[in-house]
Amino acid sequence: MAMQAFGILLAVLYSVSRFVSSDVNFVRYGFLQAGLNLDGASYVRPNGILTLTNDSSKILGHAFYPSPLPFKSSKNKSIVATFSTTFVFSIVPKYPDLGGHGFAFVLISTNEPKGCLVNQYLGLPNEKSNQDFSTRFLAVEFDGVQNLELEDIDDNHVGIDISSLISNISKSAAYYLPRNGQDHSKNISISLKCGKPIQAWVDYNEEETLMNVTISPFGMPKPYFPLISFPIDLSLVFNDYMYAGFSASNGLLIAEHNVHGWSFKIGEAAQELDKSAVPLIGSSRSSKVVHKKDFAVGITLASATLFILIIIGALHVLRRLRNEEETLEVWELEYGARKFKYSELHSATGRFGERNLIGYGGFGKVYKGLIPSKGLEVAVKRVAPNSGQDLQPKLGDFGLARTYEHGINPQTTHVVGTLGYMAPELTKTGKATTSTDVYGYGILILEVVCGRRPIEPQKNPEELVLVDWVRELYHQRKISMAIDPSLDVYDKDEAQLVLSLG
Repeated sequence: MAMQAFGILLAVLYSVSRFVSSDVNFVRYGFLQAGLNLDGASYVRPNGILTLTNDSSKILGHAFYPSPLPFKSSKNKSIVATFSTTFVFSIVPKYPDLGGHGFAFVLISTNEPKGCLVNQYLGLPNEKSNQDFSTRFLAVEFDGVQNLELEDIDDNHVGIDISSLISNISKSAAYYLPRNGQDHSKNISISLKCGKPIQAWVDYNEEETLMNVTISPFGMPKPYFPLISFPIDLSLVFNDYMYAGFSASNGLLIAEHNVHGWSFKIGEAAQELDKSAVPLIGSSRSSKVVHKKDFAVGITLASATLFILIIIGALHVLRRLRNEEETLEVWELEYGARKFKYSELHSATGRFGERNLIGYGGFGKVYKGLIPSKGLEVAVKRVAPNSGQDLQPKLGDFGLARTYEHGINPQTTHVVGTLGYMAPELTKTGKATTSTDVYGYGILILEVVCGRRPIEPQKNPEELVLVDWVRELYHQRKISMAIDPSLDVYDKDEAQLVLSLG
């Protein structure tokens, strides 16, 4: 009786195993309800996309189907059954030119692997942990960085790894298409780290003991020719049950590793993914709605902020216009200079009237003003536009102006100007020329580099007139002594050059 019951139990178990082996078939469009075992940095986004690693460094992420899958063939328990899977993934590097370390589709003997590593190791166990814990795995890696330690062929390759981080075989990422119906095919390279979705197919045939790996840009039909065809007897690698999932890691090179959809089947070819149902970053229906709302909110907030800033700016301008008191700046306090509003000068000069005109030169007219509220009397120069009429002001000084008597030609009058800026010939001839303009500009250059006025009565006789002092130092080859002593950081050669030009 006991033997009969035991026989019945074996028959039931055999039937269940046959049922399970032939019935492992699932399709996932997004992973919100997939019940995956997540580990490390992996998480599922609100739109269903599985993200294994985010934009952080030195992290890894795992995601495994919740239960182990039976891989032994129903025909022969000593061999691994035919299986097939297809999935859509994207690798989005933080630094596109550098790429990311990539990720792997993995079939592994445990869903809690030990000794997994970050950086270029794809979050997979190292060889020592494989030996210590008898961990077995098959990984198909999609790697965007070349690592010589792992014997990578380039920085954009697909490889098959058997319980090791060194690929048994690898090929540069590409897909093959028939060329005009001929037997040979056309190789088209594809960048794994382009950030765009890519579809991969992994197929194992138990009769041929052959594994094929195929990739193409998402949206294209499956290429007829695989990228990799690798003869391998997986019965030497697999346990009776293995966990299926994905693994990825980041080092200093950072990338988001995403899985958008996944189809898997034991016994025959996996169901093809419906392209319209696969969630994509920024393009799913829910994401579009969210982005549109975010965009609308952002535009509204930006418009409101801009409006407020305009109001604040307008109020600030009005306040300054209405404020009669001006704040003295540092240079005004130091040099005793005073600036006036244009409206004050306009009023003080009788709207720049002819009766207040006292001089005329190549750079504009000079007017006499009374500013009773300030207790001052000033000469006001109104800068004229240049010959091009582009309203760009010119460098000028009262030294280039002539006194003007009403009814008299301004070209024949006496010269008035600021002491120190006037060229010697101007005081003798009374004629303003290009040379006198250059002289005034040279004085300005010397002022800037020396940090002093053209004439300073408190200086000793040798230093009284700036241009004479600098010229003497130049002849003595001591021109660097004229550089402003308050300057902390400057190029000595450049300073000497400017002094020489001045």
